[in-house]
Amino acid sequence: MARQEKKKDVVIIGLGWTGSIMGIELAQEGLEIVALERGRDQNTVPEFQYPNQIDELKYGVRFKNMQHPSQQTVTVRRSADETALPYRNMGSFLPANGVGGAGTHWNGLNWRPQPEEIKLRSHVRDNWGEAIIPEDMTLADYPLSYDELEPFFDRFEKVAGIAGTAGNLKGRIQPGGNPFEGWRSDDYPMPAHPATYDASLFGKAAAAMGYHPFPAPAGIASTAYTNPYGMQMGPCNFCGFCERFGCYQYSKSSPQTTILDALKRYLNFSYRTHAEVLRVEKSADGKTATGVTYFDEATQEEVFQPADLVIMSSYSLNNVHLMLVSGIGEVYDPTTGQGVTGKNYAYQMNGGVTLFFREANFNPFVGHGANGICIDDFSVNQNDYGALGFIGGAYWRAGTFNGQPIRSMALPKGTPGWGAGWKQGIGEWYGHSMSIGSHGSHMSYRTNHLDLDPTYRDRHGRPLMRMTFNWNPNDLRMNQYQKQKMVELAETMGADSMSAAFKDIGAQYDVRPYQTTHNTGGHIMSETPDQGVVNKFSQVWGMHNVFATGAGNFVQNTQYNPTGLVGGLAYHTVHAIRTQYLKNPGPLV
Repeated sequence: MARQEKKKDVVIIGLGWTGSIMGIELAQEGLEIVALERGRDQNTVPEFQYPNQIDELKYGVRFKNMQHPSQQTVTVRRSADETALPYRNMGSFLPANGVGGAGTHWNGLNWRPQPEEIKLRSHVRDNWGEAIIPEDMTLADYPLSYDELEPFFDRFEKVAGIAGTAGNLKGRIQPGGNPFEGWRSDDYPMPAHPATYDASLFGKAAAAMGYHPFPAPAGIASTAYTNPYGMQMGPCNFCGFCERFGCYQYSKSSPQTTILDALKRYLNFSYRTHAEVLRVEKSADGKTATGVTYFDEATQEEVFQPADLVIMSSYSLNNVHLMLVSGIGEVYDPTTGQGVTGKNYAYQMNGGVTLFFREANFNPFVGHGANGICIDDFSVNQNDYGALGFIGGAYWRAGTFNGQPIRSMALPKGTPGWGAGWKQGIGEWYGHSMSIGSHGSHMSYRTNHLDLDPTYRDRHGRPLMRMTFNWNPNDLRMNQYQKQKMVELAETMGADSMSAAFKDIGAQYDVRPYQTTHNTGGHIMSETPDQGVVNKFSQVWGMHNVFATGAGNFVQNTQYNPTGLVGGLAYHTVHAIRTQYLKNPGPLV
């Protein structure tokens, strides 16, 4: 029989970005809150302190900051015709483990989606007609608008401390910013960073072709900054250890640098680490949650934590798995199209070009995760889908974002992969290459989904979650279009040689190489309960005291890194809880 803890007003599952946001905002209401975190406690000091954290082999190659497959993993297959097998070695995506979640090891790119991405099905219908939507594409609108979300995007940017240059300030296009972004009510809280040499070269080449370069929006402090919670950030020193690493400089936007120490000062908030939630417990009629059951690593026993309000704020894949094993929502069936939990799993479509210059020295040890100059000229709201034959778009970025030598050794084609020839190539080309990346949208499809595996189980005896996913022709066509345009630009830059890496038409999903940790969908938002798991306030349909946050709410994936939308939706959700739900608990409308 499980041990039972004292009842709380709120239990939060996972203490990453959204768990931290929900925690501090609800703590201000005086509620008794406990957060349950599967991994270890993590603070800037001692866990991320210098020089221990900048160990590229330990953290960048061996993934010591990440979730280990023995803790939790998925099985993967490309189609229903295949037998799914467990994801045993970290490759394609790298979920985090510990307080702060993926917010500790991300690169810091923080985007708002374009307004057209929030209402993408309507955008397609109004401009080209629904006939151009592929039959298997489950293209959808969010049940809320960009205008509704704008104040909450602004709030998250101020809390996270985002550096950038506004492109559309209150409807007026601003010089030097992104002219294709949605309107913003205020400028970024910090100015944009200076551009590194490679970024400057790309910006000049893009401008010469009539494109519109602008600095990347960065969750990396460009100046000293104090956020609305009183948390202080220090300016980045361009050490290049952002992706896969915690920040020792208090410069990268993360729960640690922007929320957690302020949250811990509330006496009505507590958190427990090494506490893995196994299931959400439901009332006899199934219409509300009574709390959660978790596994206490210290005592090696199950514990029931009763609560009036359950916030599911773990990583998107873990959130969906927890819903599936807890019986939250009807499981999606791709054959019939019925059901909602596990529906619309989506990913990201990326590519890039690497250029080699014998006489240019790019100092690759100087950079940060969100460094660079971008263009949005081939983005979602700029492409003519009818003429181009695909739905979607991408932004491009150039700039040194990884100062780590082991993972920053680009070599021209034909260079040996080992031995004396490889060493000679490193000596000749290290520091003499730069890259341009394409970061593209990924649509949702009837066949790409998440459910429970019939064979494999985790260490607690629960079925593993099964991922059925493959690339679809629409997104591959979009990717090839980005390649065509990017090669045209790269050829104007005077490189001695170059190589392009984009997925070809017919490419199959390969789980082995790293691609991105932008796993989205599975508990999507919807206007009605038959179309998704949560409503516009991230409230689970049919279970009014359960709220699910994070990228699992995405109806399809945008062209941008997801954190900006994740943060905006979290503030929108907690605002509704504070102003509506706490006064009158029940379904929000």
